[in-house]
Amino acid sequence: MIFITAKFLVKPEHADRWPQIAAPFTEATRAEPGCLWFDWSRSLDNPDEYVLVEAFRDGEAGGAHVGSAHFKQAQQDLPPHLAATPKIVSQTVEQDDWSELGEMAVPGR
Repeated sequence: MIFITAKFLVKPEHADRWPQIAAPFTEATRAEPGCLWFDWSRSLDNPDEYVLVEAFRDGEAGGAHVGSAHFKQAQQDLPPHLAATPKIVSQTVEQDDWSELGEMAVPGR
């Protein structure tokens, strides 16, 4: 799968509304057949920073995502709300879902 983590530094005046601002892009991406997950979290250290964790089935699905109409629309709609260009880490990994963190296994679960 293609595993991506991206950090978005949102302008302070838009930070509380970021989930609603990004909602059309988020919903459309989650509906893509090759999307495994597309999840936003807000930083505990910086309330203006959101972290996006996303995964796509393979390179073809990732390419379809970047080529989609909703991605192109997001390229227009989202940057005016950002304080900086998002940072990204993107890797291909040999798995298709989350693995358990064995070092913190919960007994009986």
